Amino acid sequence: MRWCPSPILHLVRCMLVRSCTRKARSRLPLCFRERWAYFKLLSRSLYFNSLTDSDVVFDSAFEPVFWSVDYVTRWFGLVFVCLVVILTSCVVVIAYAVLLPMILRTYSTGWIVWHICYGHWNLIMIAFHYYKAAKTSPGHPPTVKSDIRFVSVCKKCILPKPARTHHCGICNRCILKMDHHCPWLNNCVGHFNHRYFFSFCLFMTMGCVYCSISGRNLFLDAYNTLERIKHMDLEKPGVPVTGIGALIGLLPSGQTKYQTPAPSYTFMDKVFNKCIIFLWVLTSTVGVSLGALTCWHAHLISRGETSIEKHINFNETLRYASRGQIFKNPFNYGRLNNWKIFLGVERRSHWVTRVLLPSEHRPYGDGLTWDIYTCKRDLIPV
Repeated sequence: MRWCPSPILHLVRCMLVRSCTRKARSRLPLCFRERWAYFKLLSRSLYFNSLTDSDVVFDSAFEPVFWSVDYVTRWFGLVFVCLVVILTSCVVVIAYAVLLPMILRTYSTGWIVWHICYGHWNLIMIAFHYYKAAKTSPGHPPTVKSDIRFVSVCKKCILPKPARTHHCGICNRCILKMDHHCPWLNNCVGHFNHRYFFSFCLFMTMGCVYCSISGRNLFLDAYNTLERIKHMDLEKPGVPVTGIGALIGLLPSGQTKYQTPAPSYTFMDKVFNKCIIFLWVLTSTVGVSLGALTCWHAHLISRGETSIEKHINFNETLRYASRGQIFKNPFNYGRLNNWKIFLGVERRSHWVTRVLLPSEHRPYGDGLTWDIYTCKRDLIPV
């Protein structure tokens, strides 16, 4: 029987073709190969198994959009921080250069003391809490092996996730008790800086409302003044008229020259009024928008929830209701206790030293375990 080499030749030919294909792929840049592998995995995830539902398909289909948004937000974080600093500095400069001299010149002694004391206290609280919220790490789960209990494994970090921990696509890390990623801080809001973030929102809202209410009359006067200046600028100045007054009957026969008077408003008057309008419009807009955000977070804190947990608990409530059961948030210790735990209030004096004054005290717990409060009664008798 004669030996036929055709199967061997066919196998060798296939191996050569496969090796050539791999070499051709290896010539492509690494970034293109990674993108190709990513989109191939994304397409396969659409028909992975029978447990795939509409949420999985939606997340997989819009994953490039989410990735693009996270990428842009990550790189524009510094721009947002600079914008906050610039706008706040503009308000402070206008208050010192424009409003303070007028207050010292026209207000009574009592009102001068009130504006100076409240304004500087509010400014100190805003600057302190913004700096701490932006520079304090929100907290991350350990990356080494430990005995801490966890509830799941992060599919992106491939690390154990303790309770209330979620992955941030912008920071590309898991965050303890994650609330959200704030682009205005260029940082995540988590367990260790959540209080700083809320305090910054609260005091910034108070400062904007203070400027908006106290400067309302100044804004109306400045707006009316600019309107008068605008109408005066539209009027054409007079020109010399000689020799024809008696003919057209507009001027007496003895008058030979007429010219309009110079405007009574200087350039600094225009700048002063425009600064007041800019200050009032900016503080009023920020006060309304940031005030709504502050009220929303206050509502979540009262319920012992974060922004992410609000969505999760809503879905869990519907799921339990479909079974005829009632879902209860395990991290809700009562409205007053939630605030005491969030603000770190242990004694009556802490309402002043830790809430109304700058304080660097750490929150309760380490953000890894949440079974330290075993009862629903008044945990902190303050």
